[in-house]
Amino acid sequence: MTSFTPALRLQDIVKTFPGVRALDGVSLTVLPGEVHALMGENGAGKSTLMRVLGGVLQPNSGRILIGEEPTIMASPLDAKSKGVVFIHQELSLAEELSVAENVYLGELPRKSFGRVDWDRLHEKTAAILDKLKVGFTPQTRVGDLSLANQQMVEIARALTVDAKAVIFDEPTASLTDAEKVVLFDVIADLKARGVGVIYISHRMEEIFHMTDRISILRDGQYRGTLHTAETSEEELTQLMIGRKLDLSRKINHAEVGAVALEVRGLSCGRLYSDVSFEVRRGEVLGFYGLVGAGRTEVAETLFGLRDPDAGQILLDGEEVRIGSPVEAIARGISLVPEDRKGQGLVLGMNCRDNMTLPQVDDLKAGPFVAEGAEIAIFDQYRDKLDIRTPGWRQKVGNLSGGNQQKIVIAKWLSMHPNVLIVDEPTRGIDVGSKSEIHNLIRDLAANGFAVIVISSEMPEVLHVSDRIVAMHHGKVIRTFTSEEVTEESLVQAISGIVAETAA
Repeated sequence: MTSFTPALRLQDIVKTFPGVRALDGVSLTVLPGEVHALMGENGAGKSTLMRVLGGVLQPNSGRILIGEEPTIMASPLDAKSKGVVFIHQELSLAEELSVAENVYLGELPRKSFGRVDWDRLHEKTAAILDKLKVGFTPQTRVGDLSLANQQMVEIARALTVDAKAVIFDEPTASLTDAEKVVLFDVIADLKARGVGVIYISHRMEEIFHMTDRISILRDGQYRGTLHTAETSEEELTQLMIGRKLDLSRKINHAEVGAVALEVRGLSCGRLYSDVSFEVRRGEVLGFYGLVGAGRTEVAETLFGLRDPDAGQILLDGEEVRIGSPVEAIARGISLVPEDRKGQGLVLGMNCRDNMTLPQVDDLKAGPFVAEGAEIAIFDQYRDKLDIRTPGWRQKVGNLSGGNQQKIVIAKWLSMHPNVLIVDEPTRGIDVGSKSEIHNLIRDLAANGFAVIVISSEMPEVLHVSDRIVAMHHGKVIRTFTSEEVTEESLVQAISGIVAETAA
């Protein structure tokens, strides 16, 4: 940290929505040249506070100071002009435009008569992309990029101005390990230049690696600020959720039943080949591997989103062909997708309708949907998953990322599937909610369901799985039992160091 004069301060910020006091007198001070973590459960008020700072929302009361100067953030462009840049958790890109147009959206360099100076635009964008070490050009259409590369475009926006403060909201959620290293270098460079960085993440290893201080929110209230070097994961967790968590590995003591789903020699172009495994009723089968290993593509095939070139899929011992998600759902296969915003939700619809969407036909009383039955389902899973919303009428697009993810999971749990596939179940979700979802997954298996969990987080896949399938470059390298797997053996398998036949 380079100075004790604050880069920015938020003083006694209050923000209310109908029926909800989202922020209750919250204060936060960020110093130049520090990385300041903001932590709390989903719904604690983190994103709301940052949207106030970033000019997206206006507070009901309280003050914002840049340096020692009180200011009003009238809009995101106004905030950016004052040196405050917000990199959102959920991507806010125009997919039909180029990378360069997105990076300088609203600030395109101009020539005479208002014409866009394309050469200068591409030159300035190329210099920024160079710093980020990405493999695409300023002219690339954003919609053609992967989620991880779209996140890098969001980050590029922060480097277009002389920033006083940069807000990173779950910046690594879609990044590979190599891209994370580049991001951390960018943050270190911002810190060295005296920029105040606000870092929002649920990943404890990142918090302890990157940050200088940590401020905690709970239920819209400020709970304190700690020096990172002087605290622990246990202390942070208790401040965030008010209770201790059991983070030990779970061993399945329930009786495992018959094989619910079996896959034999499944192949799909260059995505994966000769994939075989089985999952039984009463167990959780984990899939672990590096980005591009083929895990998600296998799940999409089982859900009817991809056509395999070869192989067999068997449900309860009977070979089936799954040509569409409708057929998959009819056969009792459900998929919680990796991208909740793009694939799992209708953001303009309310919570109840999102949760009951796949079973509307089953909830009809004559020609009409039985509203009481829909509300009963919503009430049951809102309580079970602790979904924080004023009521079922709330639009899903207005919920925090973690609560949106809970809606997606509830949608499929309410269908009581025979096989539940969960791809990155806790992406962007706080530690308290993670524990609840892990317990739900374990409870589902204990009640006789077959569950497949795909995760990029080793602690998660070790915590919830009875067996773990390790994939590398589209192939199953080995299947571990929970008793025999170690972190070292799992890393070796997904790196292709140990190329053993699948157990």
